[in-house]
Amino acid sequence: MIIRSLSFENYRNLKKTEISPSEGINVICGDNAQGKTNIIECIWLFTGGRSFRGAKDKELIAFGASQARTALSFYACGREQKIEISIQDNKRSAALNGIPKSYMSQIIGNFCAVIFSPHHLALIKSGPEDRRNFTDAAICQIRPAYASVLNRYKKTLLQRNSLLKNAMLYSEPETALEIWNERLAEEGAKVAVQRLAYIEKLNGLAKSFYDGISDGKETLDIRYRSSCGAKYGMSRQEIQKLLLEELISKQNEDMARGFTGSGIHRDDLKIRINERDAKSFGSQGQQRSAVLSMKLAEAAISGDENNDKPVILLDDVLSELDMNRRDYLLNRLEGFQVFITCCDEVITSSKVFRISGGAINAEHPASDQ
Repeated sequence: MIIRSLSFENYRNLKKTEISPSEGINVICGDNAQGKTNIIECIWLFTGGRSFRGAKDKELIAFGASQARTALSFYACGREQKIEISIQDNKRSAALNGIPKSYMSQIIGNFCAVIFSPHHLALIKSGPEDRRNFTDAAICQIRPAYASVLNRYKKTLLQRNSLLKNAMLYSEPETALEIWNERLAEEGAKVAVQRLAYIEKLNGLAKSFYDGISDGKETLDIRYRSSCGAKYGMSRQEIQKLLLEELISKQNEDMARGFTGSGIHRDDLKIRINERDAKSFGSQGQQRSAVLSMKLAEAAISGDENNDKPVILLDDVLSELDMNRRDYLLNRLEGFQVFITCCDEVITSSKVFRISGGAINAEHPASDQ
């Protein structure tokens, strides 16, 4: 997967322009608050996801403008393609190869990227929701149909929660819950079996990357922690049975509190460094290396599954790495198109985009300087 060109108009502070990156490493350099991360964020939107910084769509539009437009021309699946995104009234719309799409989710899987930024330290530092979102987003990029599976579970959960909240309105709420217990367990098992398989594969690759980054001095282990006891290798039917048993056993508690307290929406990842909990005992550097390893593993899986390597976006990742770890990282990125933001030109074999005040003033190979 190769980006041919990227254009933007009224996107955050970026001046209207079009850039043509190299097929290898691209460095976006400049002082802080000049717009480096805005370029990375703009590229990420073409995956169909929202801003990785948690920004609302209206915040992506330049001050004083009513609409932002961006376009990405790229090579994927053996052909040239183009996605255009328009942002207006706190809503995004997209067109793929000239065909308008009703929902942004309809472009998922066409352009694939893996992103790492300081915001992604939330994978370790924050709560289970961030780790579930990471897992679900990664699976969506390699299996776009998974988004529909996940949405069906969420809708079923909303229906069950609505019934629990209004249980006093029903003469026999337990009877009504039987239907939603069955449906929620069925849809939840479809999600869980894919999450378990993905994390099992991710763990093996992330271990290898972390071993290289730490020079073999530390270990990383990532496990899926299921609220119902589901494990990798179980069939969907086995997991469905466990989920249903859990829902039935906790039904009275759920009725008392008015919402569903167990299920795949409560699952988590257990991340350990040197056999200790990464959130409680990992240093800042260890946590950063762990998340970076997970992201590199995500890129490797995406490349294998799609037979097309994703674009890698690295925002402010090199500043805290020593020379050996930086060299290891860059060597593992061979064959990928990469975008790296930094304050200085730290890589010689790359194409450089200088940015100041949102304007890209020059682009040239660093070796020509």
